Amino acid sequence: MPERKEAEKDAPEQGIHTDFSKEMTYGDYLQLDRILNSQKRLTGHHDEMLFIIIHQASELWMKLILHELEAAIVRIRSGELEPAFKMLARVARTQEQLIQSWDVLSTLTPAEYMQFRDKLGHSSGFQSYQNRLIEFALGHKNRKVLTVHRHRPDLYQRLDQALHAPSIYDVSIRTLAGRGLPVDPSRLERDWSEDYQAHPSVEEAWLAVYRDVEKYWDLYELAEKLVDIEDKQQQWRYNHMKTVERIIGQKTGTGGSSGVSYLKRVLDHRFFPELWSLRTRL
Repeated sequence: MPERKEAEKDAPEQGIHTDFSKEMTYGDYLQLDRILNSQKRLTGHHDEMLFIIIHQASELWMKLILHELEAAIVRIRSGELEPAFKMLARVARTQEQLIQSWDVLSTLTPAEYMQFRDKLGHSSGFQSYQNRLIEFALGHKNRKVLTVHRHRPDLYQRLDQALHAPSIYDVSIRTLAGRGLPVDPSRLERDWSEDYQAHPSVEEAWLAVYRDVEKYWDLYELAEKLVDIEDKQQQWRYNHMKTVERIIGQKTGTGGSSGVSYLKRVLDHRFFPELWSLRTRL
């Protein structure tokens, strides 16, 4: 019966569920309709889609980084270092995705970008509040950047709270002191909204950890996890700077920032300075 054979050929494979009329689907769970319909180009230029998707995807990866960093801070503060290590390892892997995203964006040429750049108005990556939250969580505090978000009280409040909260490095230094390592009290209770500054007592404490790894193995592992994250963050910063330089040269950024010159300056910043300086003394 040829009709039966045709019907069998067109039928779905045995065991594959096909009726989702009353059930949640893959797309429902991930809210794909909302996500995949959020790429609203302001021009008809082909390459604007790349520009939008790269930045949207980057913000999703940043959301995951914040999710892990904030949880790791809670764990370290409570003395639960092992669970924090897994979270920090995931942060470093996620940072790799952000680093690689610049390779994709660098396929955008200056001539292509100029076709839609003027439509961006004053919007700029400098306004990424999640990037600021990540830097605050790592200890790089700057109250001036909050002014960019005054038009959004919800974001302003979240940034202000993060500005005044101990960073992951602050809680790590407290952990050193809690384990009996001599740390100056000024490093344990200070104005958390101020950018962290290196201190000799903190370097000595970390140096003791590195000189007796067997005794302080968990603190040693914590230190190396932090170094991994800073290393990746600096790679991201560098690739960001080179991609911007490749596409717009020395032009001013769309949001009025100084562009490449600003990105070059932040490359000199250290999140966890003593974890780098101690290496010379080992």
